[in-house]
Amino acid sequence: MSTYKLIDNIVNGYKPNLEEVKGILDSSKDETEYLFNAADNIKKEIYGNEIHLRGIIEFSNYCRCLCEYCGLNGENNGITRYRMELDEIIENAKEAIDAGYKTIVLQSGEDLWYTKDKITYLIKEIKKLGDIAITLSVGERHYEEYKAWREAGADRFLIKHETADEKLYNKLHPHSSLKNRVQALKWLRELGYEAGSGFMIGLPYQTTEIIAKDILLLKELGVAMAGIGPFIPHPLTKLGNFQEGSILMTLKAVALSRIIIKKINLPATTALGVLAGNKVVGDGESDFINPNLPFKSGANVLMKKVEPYKYRALYDIYPKKQPKIKTILEERKETEEFIESMGFKVGKTKNPE
Repeated sequence: MSTYKLIDNIVNGYKPNLEEVKGILDSSKDETEYLFNAADNIKKEIYGNEIHLRGIIEFSNYCRCLCEYCGLNGENNGITRYRMELDEIIENAKEAIDAGYKTIVLQSGEDLWYTKDKITYLIKEIKKLGDIAITLSVGERHYEEYKAWREAGADRFLIKHETADEKLYNKLHPHSSLKNRVQALKWLRELGYEAGSGFMIGLPYQTTEIIAKDILLLKELGVAMAGIGPFIPHPLTKLGNFQEGSILMTLKAVALSRIIIKKINLPATTALGVLAGNKVVGDGESDFINPNLPFKSGANVLMKKVEPYKYRALYDIYPKKQPKIKTILEERKETEEFIESMGFKVGKTKNPE
């Protein structure tokens, strides 16, 4: 079966096997463009021409985890740690909501200083500010904590599985296991969250077959959203000298996830934006790189940092340039203009329909 025919069959409901998914990931340029067009068409059928903006507050860079790729890992003594106070987070959320955000993402390292009760307080107070959705991204916690936060009003929870290969996962995450991560995602779905997962492209020792497993695991878990971004090496980690992930392969994975799962929220990740901004003509991938390509290959969500600038540089998962300081409203308006300049509309509701 040709790759073109296989893509058509998947669009029409066929469930591909591991080898078939891997084959599409290894496709030629023409086949890749066909894949992108198929993903774009499905996105338009389900979500129309809208891109949804979400405001993300990275409220703490303390982390108990030892992830070998992450600049926030607990063994990294080369960064300055911070924690935002609870009322400071709430005020930050209010400013973002006033600027037009309908979803607030509360994200941090795995920082147990923020107890079940503290996060419950945040959820309840932020929910009082308007008709918005709250996404939590605070890592692996006990079932009772997830349950309490759902009952308090949290709508979504993002916890990426990072890689579906158990051996690779356990090597890169010595503090945990893939089994624990998948269990957390199952609990979240059981509790009624819109559960989100995701993975990185270009991790050391990763193969195309592992990426195919990642996509099929998203389908198996029935997640409502997935963040798929390229690996960016951080110099203060054990993987600091490895090659960065491929933008092109990242876009292929996003597009394949769209045609296989169909109704799923797929953001154009910040990591993808960082690498795309650094690409130059002649690097082998630039023919595919333009500002709107993630949104032409299946993505329908854009995350924007909204925490105070004094914290943004410290939330150092991977190296990135720091932008010129502006207000949340100014950044929101610029982002809306950027989206509209590409021919898209900005979603005005908290739930993409």
